[in-house]
Amino acid sequence: MSSQLLDALIILEKEKGISRDVIIEAIEAALVSAYKRNFNQAQNVRVDLNLESGTMRVFARKEVVDEVFDSRLEISLEDAKDINPSYEVGDIVELEVTPKDFGRIAAQTAKQVVTQRVREAERGIIYSEFVDREEDIMTGIVQRQDGRFIYVALGKIEALLPLNEQMPNESYKPHDRIKVFITKVEKTTKGPQIFVSRTHPGLLKRLFEIEVPEIFDGTVEIKSVAREAGDRSKISVHAENSEVDPVGACVGTKGARVQAIVNELKGEKIDIVQWSEDPVTFVANALSPSKVLDVQVDEEDKATKVIVPDYQLSLAIGKRGQNARLAAKLTNWKIDIKSETDARELGIYPRDDIDFSSLTDDEEDFMENDNDLD
Repeated sequence: MSSQLLDALIILEKEKGISRDVIIEAIEAALVSAYKRNFNQAQNVRVDLNLESGTMRVFARKEVVDEVFDSRLEISLEDAKDINPSYEVGDIVELEVTPKDFGRIAAQTAKQVVTQRVREAERGIIYSEFVDREEDIMTGIVQRQDGRFIYVALGKIEALLPLNEQMPNESYKPHDRIKVFITKVEKTTKGPQIFVSRTHPGLLKRLFEIEVPEIFDGTVEIKSVAREAGDRSKISVHAENSEVDPVGACVGTKGARVQAIVNELKGEKIDIVQWSEDPVTFVANALSPSKVLDVQVDEEDKATKVIVPDYQLSLAIGKRGQNARLAAKLTNWKIDIKSETDARELGIYPRDDIDFSSLTDDEEDFMENDNDLD
């Protein structure tokens, strides 16, 4: 048995990266427990496992004392000196107490410990592999589903796709290949547990990184993402190099890049807007495709009033307020949208604080034409 065990430990060390010493130590500890459990013993014992010689020996460890109160744990100085004259009070004497049929129990225990350690090592390897992939994207295969989760195979492990992380416009069938975003990797008593999402904004961000080389190499940066999964999303992008068009890079030739992402997300509409440090410009961009006449900023409350032409009001707000809601998430500014007529009635547009002398000819023409429309 010992040669088989030794061979098994050598293979485990090479293939699983589990140290032989660690497993031997675990087996010895398990054998101590097995000895106490199977032979009704409560004394302090040590198991010596010698794989080279093929022996397994159990030793009772007893303290040398002047007067013995518990013979299972103590030995008198007189008896100790009979074994070895050099023993003194306080020393530990080891006496072999190996039962005759201990080999069978030892073999069974060793097998259980090795199996358990292999399982733990495999779980540890899987956990190490996936813990570094949190907030990353992977392609998985749908296995099955119940009332709470869809189970997605990611190589050696099944990830959990909760009901609230599934896109409302999708249906999932076994063997479907889907891209998922890893939201959480946990260690549990049953091994690593991986949670994934199809609705997380991070999925959209990672998809753009895959499809757009300029984002992958850092030429274009994704500044923020707002998403209502399965329906519509907004993403803001920026390029430090003024010669690079970040929006155009994300859209791609004839919209090919963004269309690939739309297809992956089963038709989810995606607005790509240019990020700006100036909240006036950024909020106006975020409300795309609506035209914006004016953005009034309240820095203290991090709020804005946005004036849009009357005919653009419903477009700016969007269906069930979706466009305005996504723009607010994208910019992290509160947005209150007013039609031009309402703004004029409230006396907040046009503003008195605009210095018309500083306007360009084009801006003056726009203001004149805008007033003529009244």
